[in-house]
Amino acid sequence: MKRFIFAFLVLTTGSMIMSGCKKFLNVVPVDNLSGNNYWQNQRDVEAFTTGIYNQFRENTLSSAYFPTTGDLRCSPAIATSGLGRDYIDQIVNNNLFALLLTDNYFSQIFNYKGLTQWTGWYKMVQSANILYVQAGKVEALTAEQRKQYRAEAVFLRNLAYFFMVRQFGDVPYYTNAYNQEPLPRMNMVKVLNNCIADMLTVKDDLPWTFDDPSIVGIRAMRGSAIALLMHMNMWAAGFETGDKTKYYNAVNQLGDEIMKSPSYELLPITRTKEIFKGRTKESLFEVLRSLNYGEYSTGDYLYNTFTDMVLHYPHKPVKSITKSYLYYDSRFINKLYPTGVPDKRAEYWFDSKTLYATDGTWELLKFVNIFAAEGEDVLPDDDLIVFRLADAILLRAEAQAELGDDGGAMATANVVRARAKAEPFSALSGKELKDAIWYERCRELMGEGHYYYDLVRTKKVMDREYCFNTISVEAFKAGAWAWPIDPSALTNNPYMNLNDYWQ
Repeated sequence: MKRFIFAFLVLTTGSMIMSGCKKFLNVVPVDNLSGNNYWQNQRDVEAFTTGIYNQFRENTLSSAYFPTTGDLRCSPAIATSGLGRDYIDQIVNNNLFALLLTDNYFSQIFNYKGLTQWTGWYKMVQSANILYVQAGKVEALTAEQRKQYRAEAVFLRNLAYFFMVRQFGDVPYYTNAYNQEPLPRMNMVKVLNNCIADMLTVKDDLPWTFDDPSIVGIRAMRGSAIALLMHMNMWAAGFETGDKTKYYNAVNQLGDEIMKSPSYELLPITRTKEIFKGRTKESLFEVLRSLNYGEYSTGDYLYNTFTDMVLHYPHKPVKSITKSYLYYDSRFINKLYPTGVPDKRAEYWFDSKTLYATDGTWELLKFVNIFAAEGEDVLPDDDLIVFRLADAILLRAEAQAELGDDGGAMATANVVRARAKAEPFSALSGKELKDAIWYERCRELMGEGHYYYDLVRTKKVMDREYCFNTISVEAFKAGAWAWPIDPSALTNNPYMNLNDYWQ
């Protein structure tokens, strides 16, 4: 009888302890996970699959993952004076040494040390590898169900690798279900090329959407896979030392596919609250968050989103919170929203009276769904949006501009601008057009975890024209753009090395 064993995780001292597996997967005791006792029906497969989605949720909400790694790093954000939020300045200035060495209340609730550890991501990889194999053996599933579960497994595996690559650079890569061998780090472009090929083989086995509205965007759809493929291609293009054309062509074609699908659409800007509450036709992939599920009752995940940093009373129900913890440099805001230039995002996503404020009264109002009593210390009840249609559309526009298709790039970007009631791009070309699309991504995706990664993959993080807190060319080449890797990754792995810049 084959024992169900989680394989060696390169970061750990050997195979995972079984109690830990049970905890994060929330399945039956491991001793019963044999071929005869588990993987017997769809309920078993569904429970295991749900566990992997829950692991992604844990990875991104048990720390301040998105605001720290995606929104604030090297950004034009400024900590509001007098509130003691030094960690914001440390992140903005890429001073990760100070951030990680600080031991106080904020470092504990935001779990910055956890961001140096990739254990949770490899739990996702390992479980997805197992799901891929085992789902194909469950006779109680139909052929279509087997294909869909295996496609979900591939999506979740590649999602984990993509998030690791953006955070750490080169990472160990494997797809076998019960790997127990220590592995070296693989070049990240090669990892992404493997993931792209992997995803392309199964993306069409995912449904365009679901009849059940409660899982739209929560479970992987074909649009989820397309968005992931577009992001992986654009990241690979950013670090490809040879011809980048194949990546841009792929993004253009994928963008065309998703924009033609009737399953997805941009919601009117007047329905902003619905967009960020989630599970709409604009959503491609998101993490469920709900006050009704009791996740706030113990303080879990309460402060670990961007929302916490950019709102104050009355958009936080506690009257004593009169200032946002940060605001954006007014020069940057003026670049995005010049005075007198029409754009409904400035009206619906901000308080127009404080749009350029630098005294803490500034707010980002994209995330304002609140379901709490007066004085109850909770945050807006929004899902965590990972991919949405506007992001995919702008990636396509960027790829078209890189391919020299200026007309196509403007037409594509103007789909997003039309929703915002902004003037369409016209008569732009070359650098001017590429810059316009870059700033359009800044406008549209502020607070959604993309800003820093866009800076890195485009190399704008080294250019003062675009980046307020740059990384030098020498530091970038040494790996200052990546995140430090915890030294525990070296344990029992003679092939492992850490990110040199942060040692």
